[in-house]
Amino acid sequence: MAKSSADDEELRRACEAAIEGTKQKIVMSIRVAKSHGIWGKSGKLGRHMAKPRVLALSMKSKGQRTKAFLRVLKYSTGGVLEPAKLYKLKHLSKVEVITNDPSGCTFTLGFDNLRSQSVAPPQWTMRNTDDRNRLLLCILNICKDVLGRLPKVVGIDVVEMALWAKENTPSVTTQSNQQDGPVATTVTESDLKVTVEKELVSQAEEEDMEALLGTYVMGIGEAEAFSERLKRELLALEAANVHAILESEPLVKEVLHGLEAATNYVDDMDEWLSIFNVKLRHMREDIESIETRNNKLEMQSVNNKALIEELDKLLERLRVPSEYAACLTGGPFDEARMLQNVEACEWLTGALRGLEVPNMDSTYANMRAVKEKRAELEKLKSTFVRRASEFLRNYFASLVDFMISDKSYFSQRGQLKRPDHADLRYKCRTYARLLQHLKSLDKSCLGPLRKAYCSSLNLLLRREAREFANELRASTKASRNPTVWLEASTGGSQSGNSADTSAVSDAYAKMLTIFIPLLVDESSFFAHFMCFEVPALVPPGGVANGNKSGSYDDDTNDDDLGIMDIDDNDSKAGKTSADLQSLNESLQDLLDGIQEDFYAVVDWAYKIDPLRCISMHGITERYLSGQKADAAGFVRLLLGDLESRISMQFSRFVDEACHQIERNERNVRQMGVLSYIPRFATLATRMEQYIQGQSRDLVDQAYTKFVSIMFVTLEKLAQTDPKYADIFLLENYAAFQNSLYDLANVVPTLAKFYHQASEAYEQACTRHISMIIYYQFERLFQFARKIEDLMFTISPEEIPFQLGLSKMDLRKTLKSSLSGVDKSIAAMYKKLQKNLTSEELLPSLWDKCKKEFLDKYDSFCQLVAKIYPTETIPSVTEMRELLASM
Repeated sequence: MAKSSADDEELRRACEAAIEGTKQKIVMSIRVAKSHGIWGKSGKLGRHMAKPRVLALSMKSKGQRTKAFLRVLKYSTGGVLEPAKLYKLKHLSKVEVITNDPSGCTFTLGFDNLRSQSVAPPQWTMRNTDDRNRLLLCILNICKDVLGRLPKVVGIDVVEMALWAKENTPSVTTQSNQQDGPVATTVTESDLKVTVEKELVSQAEEEDMEALLGTYVMGIGEAEAFSERLKRELLALEAANVHAILESEPLVKEVLHGLEAATNYVDDMDEWLSIFNVKLRHMREDIESIETRNNKLEMQSVNNKALIEELDKLLERLRVPSEYAACLTGGPFDEARMLQNVEACEWLTGALRGLEVPNMDSTYANMRAVKEKRAELEKLKSTFVRRASEFLRNYFASLVDFMISDKSYFSQRGQLKRPDHADLRYKCRTYARLLQHLKSLDKSCLGPLRKAYCSSLNLLLRREAREFANELRASTKASRNPTVWLEASTGGSQSGNSADTSAVSDAYAKMLTIFIPLLVDESSFFAHFMCFEVPALVPPGGVANGNKSGSYDDDTNDDDLGIMDIDDNDSKAGKTSADLQSLNESLQDLLDGIQEDFYAVVDWAYKIDPLRCISMHGITERYLSGQKADAAGFVRLLLGDLESRISMQFSRFVDEACHQIERNERNVRQMGVLSYIPRFATLATRMEQYIQGQSRDLVDQAYTKFVSIMFVTLEKLAQTDPKYADIFLLENYAAFQNSLYDLANVVPTLAKFYHQASEAYEQACTRHISMIIYYQFERLFQFARKIEDLMFTISPEEIPFQLGLSKMDLRKTLKSSLSGVDKSIAAMYKKLQKNLTSEELLPSLWDKCKKEFLDKYDSFCQLVAKIYPTETIPSVTEMRELLASM
């Protein structure tokens, strides 16, 4: 038999290399194609993605036992064989050739140990039937020799396979020489063992089959016809046997009797089985019922255990510790017991929160026991809040009453006492934590407590301010300055010798230095202590009193109560506006009435020296700019009211001084410099000395009012005597400029009025000098004015022919006006000197008069030269020399 190319030495070596190390020997290897068919669809062979594989039969000897295996090998990506699957031939139960494949080259191998019988086994397709027969014969021989049994063969005739094996048995020689050369008919030793030595039928059996075929005159190649003939004869023989049996009647009866007895036995057995089946069914139902009840009992037991645990936890949450109950309902509030009170409050707060729906299941929250316990806790809360509120109200009142009854706390005769609230705040801090818990338990209880604290502390603060202000005024020694500065009847030297009143403003500053930080600290402490939710009470880096060196007390500035916010869930941003409004209302109650003592100091200082309002205004403004914290709201209002009060008093002084200026109008005749002009310069100098900080606007407003009234009054007085009005105005405006020259250089407001007075002075001078010149040289300059008027209507050549303007008229005018010009100029000087009370103004006025006269005379000379070119008059140079010689 020619060896197939599907099984060659190279393939065998590749297979042995793939299973190297397994101690198995390759008996046979052959190339196949693997595919999967479709079950239940006859007439169609399903080949889905056929894959090349190699089937190898291997054997392994272990002692006297030999194991046979069927290996499936596949090609890796590099074309190298590697093991894919391993089957044991002892589990091979079926060999089936697929009839749907016309070529007969496809078969399946059924193994009884496969886990899933619903999946179609793989189908193996050979290249030809010879390869198929070689593989199947090798498998059957191994099963017969090694396992001692044959698998079921379906779809192929065993006799046909035996005949094929007979024909393809190789000769003993492994090589035969023919004419064409050696033919590759040699087989390996293992092939000989499979195909020759281990045949399906023996030699004797083969001879008997040949004799039988000879009887039927059939050749060995007519196997199919021979098989059909044997089947027909077998059927005939079986029919003859049945007929023979039926012909023997006794045997038939015996058989029937036996069958009847067997039927009876079967019926009895069936009845017994039905009875047993019913009993088993009842027993099974009973067992199921018992198991169901048992499962329910077990589930109920587990649920009961879990329920008991939950109820134990709930009872633990609902239990009120006896020590907390006693503390909440009747415990004392002294300092030694505050820790126990705080712990009881913390427990009560946590217990109330624990019974709320977010922290407790809604099912539990609706239980009657939980509702009753919540009501009990609410009752405990209301009882404790009522007791604590009553205690704190009485405690605040007792603290303040104790301090008020001790006179050493307040200023006394000859001793100014700085208020000290350190001990008061220390005692209040003891109950700060309690107030935090009261807020978390019942926020509405804080309102009465705040009012009680404010009313008690208000009495103490007002008493301290009143005693301090009284002693401050009594201990300050200062001479009273006159309030009448610009009165016409007042002596000129009275205002110049005013006493030093700086002690007055120093006393006011001391009042603010002591009490403003105190009030700010009290406000800040109150906001912290009474649990107001407001932003930072003191701005970072802020100076509470506007003066770093004058801060109140380092110990009392520390308003941090050393506690944390208990209500962590509160939103501070949302409550700031409401709490800030409430804080301002409470601060109004806390500090209301204390402003009267500040007003008293301001009024006292005003009576001593009204100008001290300027320095007090600057001091107040500095303190006001330093108060930025929300807790200092009332302090800002107090400082604002003080500033308004000081401004009102100073306005009162300014109005009175303005009335003093206006009373100058009542005098029948005023000559020379008015008295209030030099006095105003003295007043302005004094006011500039008192300016501090932001007082400039206040003083500038006073300057504006003073000077406006002064100038209006000056103009009114000048109109009472028009003849001397210009002299009166120029003297007073000159005095105003001389007295305020130094101040106008540094004070912009006064500089503005200085320039205004300078302009008015120049105008008055011009009018007065023109009047004197016209008085002496009226005809001369009247003639020039006529010429100027006619020049607008007629030509210059026609003017000499006009009536009154002829050359003869010009000569007459010159003769009458310039014949005694030196005397006229001397008379002009005397007239200028006659009504002038301020001799220091005469030189400047005479210079102005000469310059004005020369300007007018120069204009006259130009007109004469233009209209009367043939006439000669004294030149301007001659007139200037004449004026210079006088």
